[in-house]
Amino acid sequence: MTWILGWPLSFLAFVKTQLVLLLLRVLSAGPIPRHVAFEMDGNRRFARLTGRRAVEGHSDGFHTLQQILEICMRLNIRCVTVYAFAIENFNRPPDEVGALMKLAEERLVEIAQNGALLSQYGVRLNVLGHRELLPAHVQVAIEKAEGMTRQNNRAILNVCAPYASRHEITSAVQSVVQQALDKENFDSSTITEQSIEENLMTTLGGSPPLDIFIRTSGVKRLSGFLQWQCCENTQIHMVDTYWPDFRPP
Repeated sequence: MTWILGWPLSFLAFVKTQLVLLLLRVLSAGPIPRHVAFEMDGNRRFARLTGRRAVEGHSDGFHTLQQILEICMRLNIRCVTVYAFAIENFNRPPDEVGALMKLAEERLVEIAQNGALLSQYGVRLNVLGHRELLPAHVQVAIEKAEGMTRQNNRAILNVCAPYASRHEITSAVQSVVQQALDKENFDSSTITEQSIEENLMTTLGGSPPLDIFIRTSGVKRLSGFLQWQCCENTQIHMVDTYWPDFRPP
């Protein structure tokens, strides 16, 4: 058994866990944001830094997402939105895209089989984006995972994949215009900022307005993620840490 300052490491790890839980309980008593978004950037660079393949960095990133999601649920945050795969990511090397699709299917199947975290906290899963671009087997896994959580109403997890803000905004405008055309008397005044916002993908399941936007890896731009939602009331934070390392100390 390894000891530090006369204490076994297992005991110190237990104390650390309890202190983190205590801190979360204290924080949850104060003003809490309703909707937090994470642009999970830096998985590939983290993998290169540690001498491993890109897909291993993405796998590490998934485990970080699990930890961050549990923290958010303990803080009673209503909605978490994450950027999992951009439409332009299909331009990456075919072997990396294939590995990512396989990893996505495995994780979705895992959720559909047990979904312990989502079930424990009553989290509804929404996969948002240009889903018809995904392989058929991934689409099937998405439908199963979403169906398993559809009755959950305590919290929401929006996974954006494959996603781009321009596509989301364009789709919302098309929906609003079609709704106006479907009325007996066309009235262009019904096409407003509010009506477009109500047709954005992130409104699915009752997602509230975005309070906090966090991007990891030190890159200081939105890169096509939630560009409409990042309004004047959203706090935007760019942090240097790579996503797999973005976790409690």
